[in-house]
Amino acid sequence: MDSLADRPVSMPALPPDMLAEIVRHGTLAETDPREWVPLSPTTFSLPLCLSVGEGYWVHLLRATEPGFINRHRHTNPVHVLTLKGHWHYPEKGWTAGPGTYVCEPSGDVHTLVVPEGGAEMMFMANVKGGLLYVDEQGRLTGHDDVFTRIESARRHYEAVGLGSDYVKRFIR
Repeated sequence: MDSLADRPVSMPALPPDMLAEIVRHGTLAETDPREWVPLSPTTFSLPLCLSVGEGYWVHLLRATEPGFINRHRHTNPVHVLTLKGHWHYPEKGWTAGPGTYVCEPSGDVHTLVVPEGGAEMMFMANVKGGLLYVDEQGRLTGHDDVFTRIESARRHYEAVGLGSDYVKRFIR
């Protein structure tokens, strides 16, 4: 008897409305600096996937100098893998370096700090739902979600000459 592995397999046609996968070769290589959307003068986001259907975004976050991202909390868990440099939350007792994976629980309040004396920092993050900026008393001061990230990227790409539609290559 022949093995199932030896039989030819025909793949069904993909559904006509299925979106193509996102494949980005050389993501960690030097990219066109215009692709990095500024979050501050020294912090940038490189969109990898912006899922409007499921309400999440995956991106590389890069800090070129020491600094911080304002106190915030997430509405869902966030998964982070550190690729370069170091960062920490002053509210916690650990520092993340290259190869460190962090799963942040929903609702946890923290302030991302890139310390003095370090090199460039970069991590990949999968963020689902909202990112809620809060003050010292926990009051809401602003927010980000996949839709604000898309709009920010659209404005940035238009301003730097890539065109506002450039962001569409990351939207699913």
